[in-house]
Amino acid sequence: MANFQWPLRVYWEDTDAGGIVFYANYLKFFERSRTEWLRSLGIAQQQLKQTTGCMFVVSETSLRYHRPARLDDELIVTARLIEKGRASLIIGQQALLKSERAELLCEGTIRIGWVDAASLKPARIPAHILALLESTS
Repeated sequence: MANFQWPLRVYWEDTDAGGIVFYANYLKFFERSRTEWLRSLGIAQQQLKQTTGCMFVVSETSLRYHRPARLDDELIVTARLIEKGRASLIIGQQALLKSERAELLCEGTIRIGWVDAASLKPARIPAHILALLESTS
């Protein structure tokens, strides 16, 4: 399966006192890429919450940092489905420096769970969402 790719530029607000991207901001970058990936599949999260009463929440993250990104760098942030279950998905993500070699800066996996929005209890991911996700693999 091809990775979904989303472009991003590093701004002042993304950097720390050392002039590099603050480590926690990669989680923000990954969140935005996952949201745009789902949107590209026709999955609008706010609409899903309104129509199903459920939503995706992050339940686990694992990141590895390889090289720093710096102010004004252009990045490509990817997302791809690694594993799907009845109530959760594991998404593989990378932040790459946009260049001829596309240098790997950060990579990780994010587990998102499908929960009832009111109780936050796990629920089954609707079949039509799983079908849309299968179409990408």
